[in-house]
This record gives sequence, C-alpha cells and structure tokens, in this order.
Amino acid sequence: MTIPATPAPSPVRLRAVAAADQPDVTPALEQLYRGFERELLVPLWTEIGDLMPAHPRSKAVGHVWKWDRLLALAERAGGLVPVGRGGERRAIALANPALNGRPFATPTLWAAIQYLLPGEDAPEHRHTQHAFRFVVEGEGVWTVVDGDPVPMRRGDFLPQAGWNWHAHHNATAEPMAWIDGLDIPLQYLTEVQFFEFGRDKLSDAEHATPERSRAERLWGHPGLRPVSAGAPAPGSPLLAYRWEHTNRALSEQLAIEDEGFGGTVEPGHAAVRFTNPATGGDALPTIRAEMHRITSGTQTAPVRETGSSVYQVFDGSGTVTVGDRTWSVTRGDLFVVPSWEPFSARSEAGRDDSDSGALDLFRFGDAPVFEALHLHRSHVGEGVAR
Repeated sequence: MTIPATPAPSPVRLRAVAAADQPDVTPALEQLYRGFERELLVPLWTEIGDLMPAHPRSKAVGHVWKWDRLLALAERAGGLVPVGRGGERRAIALANPALNGRPFATPTLWAAIQYLLPGEDAPEHRHTQHAFRFVVEGEGVWTVVDGDPVPMRRGDFLPQAGWNWHAHHNATAEPMAWIDGLDIPLQYLTEVQFFEFGRDKLSDAEHATPERSRAERLWGHPGLRPVSAGAPAPGSPLLAYRWEHTNRALSEQLAIEDEGFGGTVEPGHAAVRFTNPATGGDALPTIRAEMHRITSGTQTAPVRETGSSVYQVFDGSGTVTVGDRTWSVTRGDLFVVPSWEPFSARSEAGRDDSDSGALDLFRFGDAPVFEALHLHRSHVGEGVAR
C-alpha cells in the first residue's frame, strides 16, 4: 500500500486583521485564508501597503566605510590571501548593514576594495556584469582588457563593459589598491549572469607598461571618433578617463561660474558625467559614473532619486547627510545613498587636505537602468515629492 506523502508546509502565511481597510474577521475569512495558503495564493488586499508604497522604501540603509580601515585590512589580506584561481581577485566587498550580510553595497550595486601586491597578476576571466575601476591613490597596475594593457593612476576612471576578457598586473615595487564597482546584485536578482575563466597567465606583450592603451590612442580625443569604428558596443570603447581631463573640466565650470556665466549644477557645485564617446550615453549600460566638486563652505541642496548610489571621497573633507544620518568624511571614505533617501554634502576642504581646495566626490549609481525602464525620478529641495 502506498502511503500518501505529507504535503510540505506552505511558505504563505496570512493573518486576518481587524482594520478599517480590511474585511471583517470571521471564521469564514480565516477558512478562506487557509485555502489561499494551501494553494500558494496571496490576496492583494493584505499586501498592497508593502507591494505598492506611496514612495520607495529601500531595503538598504545609508552607511559609511572609512578608507584607512579598509586599506589596513586589505594590506593584511595581502599577506594572507593569494591571488589566483578560486578567489580570482583579492577584492573585499562592502556589505550594507541592512542587506543580511550579502556582499552588496545596495540592492543593485557592488563595490569593493581590490589590492594587488608587487609583481602579482590577477588571472584572466570575463563575466556579463558591467564593471569599472576607480583609483583614489597610487599607480603601477595595468588592467589588461582583451589584450590591451591600460595604465591605472590616481583619479582615473576605467570602465569595462561585460563579457570582455580582463586581467591585471602590478609592474612596480609597491602594492596598489583601488575600488571596483559592478552591477553584480542587479544581475543576481534578475538571474541573467554568466562567468567564464580565461588563461592562467598573461603573455609577455600583455605585461607591457605603455603610457597609453591602444583604446585611449584611438578614442581619447575630445569630440573625435575614428572613422574605422564599427557599430557601437554595449559599453564605452574608451578604457580610461584620465584625471587630468576630469580635473580641468571641473575647474573650468567653477571658473565660468565665477565670471558670471552658467556651467555648474548649483552655486559652488561642479559636476561631470563619464560618457561613451561612440554614443554620448553613459559609459556603461547599467552604471552611471560622475565626479562632483564642491567648493569649500558650500552646502548642496538635498536631492532624492530613485535608484541607489555609492560615493567615494576623492579629495578634501566635509560632512555628508543621507536621510537622518550625518557623517564626517575624508579622502577615500565610501558611503551609500539608498533609493529616495535625501542626500546633501557640505564641503569643509582646504589646501591642506585637497589639491583643488574643494571636496571632490566620485559617484556611481544605477540610473541608466531606471531611465531605460522609465522609472527614474528625482527631486531637489526639502520635502517628500511624489
């Protein structure tokens, strides 16, 4: 005789609640809810406040990571953790305190400090996740993208669209750290990610240390596109955006403002966006990257945006406010701004802690995703706009 299997308990749990906007609590309603649970059904009237809130309520929270502590831990990891197959990278991800220990800075963004010792190679691989590197200090590492060695230096933004082979090598006698940003949580959530191992070793040619990569020699000229270029790829063909150009653009915006003309996003606040020279769009399909310069004493207006962002202090010092939390920040510190949390910054930078005398903030976020879905919204100023 076959004994019928005991049905697994339902993960659906419903509770009848006596409330003005809910049906009367009766034995018949309780019986109806038990039937819903058995059939794995959830009625909208019990969930609408959570599924359709009046405005975004992020699962993430604002948080700050101090660069000196991150760097000290990365240095310790350098003496204990090898780089090679298995770990692939000596990368240490930021874990938002509200995301249950997952290595996610926000529900859509991944950020990490990566550390490479002198003479080390990080092996080749590729993945569908779109990525970039940003250098807050140091130099001496070349990232090799599809065989093209790209030098990494302080202030450089180095995008790399998904499914391109890439590796790194440190050609100097000093270790180097930088931050990586990827859309790992987004692709994890949407279940679309792929990963593939490449070669274990780079060729002698890829260990070269050119002053400029081939991509930069082709694409690194303002307003000029090589006629030989074919149809645009998903990400920017320019693999390095140099600090000298970013710095000059920010300085010129503020100089034009001082002359009585426009150019800044608000008084004392200059900003630039890293764009794809082939399309004019964002440098990466799912990630927007910007650099902001806030003059000493300037307080920016609070801004709310759908989608989340991660910031790193490139230079200077100041205070940042995310929601109802305020922190003092200095060079290298990282912090997150969750969806629809108001963000503002006050620059307290001076010539002793900033080359420009201002607070320089590198920012990356997920705005391209929500713009493509027509879900991006922003509000500047006090109050909760809807």
